[in-house]
Amino acid sequence: MNRYPAPELKDLPDDIKARVLEVQDKAGFVPNVFLALARRPAEWRAFFAYHDALMTPETAGRESGLTKGDREMIVTTTSAANNCLYCVVAHGAILRIYEKKPLVADQVAVNYRKADITPRQRAMLDFAMKVCQHSDEIGDDDFTPLHAHGFTDEDIWDIAAITAFFGLSNRIASFSGMMPNNEFYLMGRVPKQK
Repeated sequence: MNRYPAPELKDLPDDIKARVLEVQDKAGFVPNVFLALARRPAEWRAFFAYHDALMTPETAGRESGLTKGDREMIVTTTSAANNCLYCVVAHGAILRIYEKKPLVADQVAVNYRKADITPRQRAMLDFAMKVCQHSDEIGDDDFTPLHAHGFTDEDIWDIAAITAFFGLSNRIASFSGMMPNNEFYLMGRVPKQK
């Protein structure tokens, strides 16, 4: 799975083990990232605390103008630009489920400009890609199209922060050789077995 051996579930600190088991119960498997990063518990806790603050802000009592699908679309698109197999496959699966569109993840990963998405989402991804590839060139003019589509400045912060956070995640996944779980490949493509 990885250049760095993942710890055994039984050897994890109790708080991390509880979270991994919670994810396993919900998903039916343990996404490789949860065990791969658990080799360094303090970093695992920091990583998932920021992940959760960005990807599920409602659990922290914060509202966001981005849908769950929007957030996963940002991750999938920018992870493709960073050539991160793990994040494209894993977050692409979640994107397909949230958007209820079995083709959308492949479309945005290859060329979001031709994807079956809304003009609002296209503007969001234009900005995310600029943050991903040329953040030093961001200027006031980059905010105008986002405001025209109803994004607030806080929403724009979310777009940029998700892009930046997953830039870190992409690099960790790539250098460590983290591979996506096989389960991710079919999620959201075929009806779930009952």
